[in-house]
Amino acid sequence: MGRNLIFHIFRYQPKNPESQPHLEAFHLEETDGMTLFIVLNRILEEQDSTLQFDFCCRAGMCGSCAVLINGHPDLACHTKTSDLPEEITLMPLPVFDLVGDLSVDKGGWFRKMNKRIESWIHTDKTFDPNAPEERMENRKAVEIYELERCIECGCCVAACGNSDSRPDFLGPVALNRMARFLIDPRDHRREQDFFDVVETGKGVFGCLEGVDLDYVCPKKLPLKDQVGMMIRKKGGKVGCGPAIWK
Repeated sequence: MGRNLIFHIFRYQPKNPESQPHLEAFHLEETDGMTLFIVLNRILEEQDSTLQFDFCCRAGMCGSCAVLINGHPDLACHTKTSDLPEEITLMPLPVFDLVGDLSVDKGGWFRKMNKRIESWIHTDKTFDPNAPEERMENRKAVEIYELERCIECGCCVAACGNSDSRPDFLGPVALNRMARFLIDPRDHRREQDFFDVVETGKGVFGCLEGVDLDYVCPKKLPLKDQVGMMIRKKGGKVGCGPAIWK
């Protein structure tokens, strides 16, 4: 017989004037291999059909199911109850606009972020769909792929104190995205074009917690390395130290 787990789940419908933010308790008996994704779906199907949360792939690839788990941002589909205490508190990710209960609007935030940093390859070349794919060194392709593994789950944004307190702060995911295009040889922007976006207090020089963000990323992206790379690369331009990438 498994443990009797108690889940304290945040409930609130911001569009309903009668709704008030509160925690609601649900009880479930723990089963082998139980994840929080299973928990939320069982509560939805067996106890409260009004519970609202986000999910899609249940394989840790879409990033939809990220929530605060006892104060720590993580994916519900990859978090096993066996790794948690008997009482578990689930809250929506901060920073993002609340849709209802555990559901937040990450799509709107990421659209604004990508538009702000112009998250696409800038080139003067005319696209030819019939031309062979442009070749790239394997080493460079691997470096780009490492940064492309971001699933936009929002965990690093939720863990970033600056993102929560400063709406104008780019946030760690944006800095990682900028680093991805900075090293892409197909992007014809100058280094200064990137630094014009990120070198202020709204970007890398406003980041105070980069060293602590790697541990919250479900994909273990080297977020602090990208922040450090941009700071050092910019520092190399003004004589404060060598750039680590040529």
